[in-house]
Amino acid sequence: MLVVALAVLAPAPVAARTIDLDAATIADLNAAFDAGTLTAEQLVQLCLARIEAYDRRGPALHAVITLNPKALETARALDAERKAKGRRSPLHGIPIVLKDNYNTSDLPTTGGSVLLEGSIPPDDAFLVKKLRAAGAIVLAKVNMSEFASAGAYSSLGGQTRNPHDPARTPSGSSGGTGAAIAAGYAMVGMGTDTGGSIRGPATANGIAALKPTHGLLSRSGIIPLALSFDTGGPMARSVYDVAAALGVMTGVDAADAATKKSEGKLERDYTKYLKGDALRGARIGIARDFLGADPDVDWVVDASLGAMRRAGATIVDLHYPKWLLEAKGEFYTAVRYPEFVAQIGEYLATLGPTYPKTLDELIERAERFNATRADGAGPNPSRWSLFKREAGSGALNDYRYTSVHDFALPLVRASVEGMMTSQKLDAIVYPTASRRPGLIAAGGGGGAAAPSASDIANLTGFPDLIVPAGFTGDNLPVGVSFFGPAFSEPKLLALGYAFEQLTHARRQPVHTPARDGETLHVP
Repeated sequence: MLVVALAVLAPAPVAARTIDLDAATIADLNAAFDAGTLTAEQLVQLCLARIEAYDRRGPALHAVITLNPKALETARALDAERKAKGRRSPLHGIPIVLKDNYNTSDLPTTGGSVLLEGSIPPDDAFLVKKLRAAGAIVLAKVNMSEFASAGAYSSLGGQTRNPHDPARTPSGSSGGTGAAIAAGYAMVGMGTDTGGSIRGPATANGIAALKPTHGLLSRSGIIPLALSFDTGGPMARSVYDVAAALGVMTGVDAADAATKKSEGKLERDYTKYLKGDALRGARIGIARDFLGADPDVDWVVDASLGAMRRAGATIVDLHYPKWLLEAKGEFYTAVRYPEFVAQIGEYLATLGPTYPKTLDELIERAERFNATRADGAGPNPSRWSLFKREAGSGALNDYRYTSVHDFALPLVRASVEGMMTSQKLDAIVYPTASRRPGLIAAGGGGGAAAPSASDIANLTGFPDLIVPAGFTGDNLPVGVSFFGPAFSEPKLLALGYAFEQLTHARRQPVHTPARDGETLHVP
């Protein structure tokens, strides 16, 4: 009788649901951790198995440069800590990958270059410290366009491939991060963006990502390309995971003056803004200047606008000023090239005595590295040739730089902000890439240069959220950008989340399918 009575009085068990690892959000993983159906150690093992299966074998994505040999040890310690004290943050026990321009004091940071091979920086980057303090597990450093410029190729890491089609580019410069996250190597990846380097790989690999407002996240300890434009940002398979990662990284950094702009504007939890009905009543501008380059991309964008209308958004056609479309590329280069010359020298000064200390020394060493090694590392002529153009671009007191930096950039910001304000827009939407990912064999460009709006976000410093939107007829991903004014991340994440929940357009790449044991049981 006692047994029967207990059976009657005991609460009914909560039915567990099964979910594929590829589709699991950080919230799902935490639910599984809390229920005891998953541990961080097991999750790391699943991710390492995917890297083993797909990075040098199978589609041979070549996304990983360095694996963290202590990842499993760290996971076990974090499991014990969770059991004893609870979780530090939503990222407790969550595997992440870092673009190889983020300083890590325990792993080499090379910028993808043989010229910095083996370099161990003196300390973690500010954002890496934040992520580790939140309990994230650094699983790997991943490949990138060398020194964050040119194609998705580096002299140290070689050519990264797109998991949706290994013959296609994953885009750059955060191509290793984009491919790794799409292929399920980790839950979150960190990229950097100077002129589209988070957003191009996000759309090419079919994932979500954020180029945040300039100054929302610190850049200290990240190899610079041009600090007037540079920012780090999270890349993930869902908008929820982008929001969860963003909140643990914000904060004013005394070593990065730009972060002072975020005082009173940053948030610690961006997931609270994710509402499924956020498109209702929203005013969305469509930047028509960036359509017409690829009919399949245009079709996906038009279908996306239709979904937004059905969700209650008002769509407003708009065009950028002709002068901005014609001048933005020159404005970008006039600032980007000379800043790299000065700022890479400042970074190199922090490294050990055996490494180059100036751009001229990088050039000199590159000219002596002219054959492929047995391990596959080899010359990178396209990036190393760019060194010379950068070196000849003038100093930071040159009128060619100061006229653009001091006068043109404020003009661009005022013009774009005026467009948004006058039309009462919540965001401007555009195809993140106006053409599908190009063939690697054709140089990755897919033909003539396509119009792109990505550098407008860098010239202004405004945030840009990328959300998967659909696929071309040959099964290549297409993403749309939600672009808004400074520190509008809460609004953009809300809009992007609502769009994501409406469309569910992302899918697992066919070349990196689910493996045995990747079904999770979540309460």
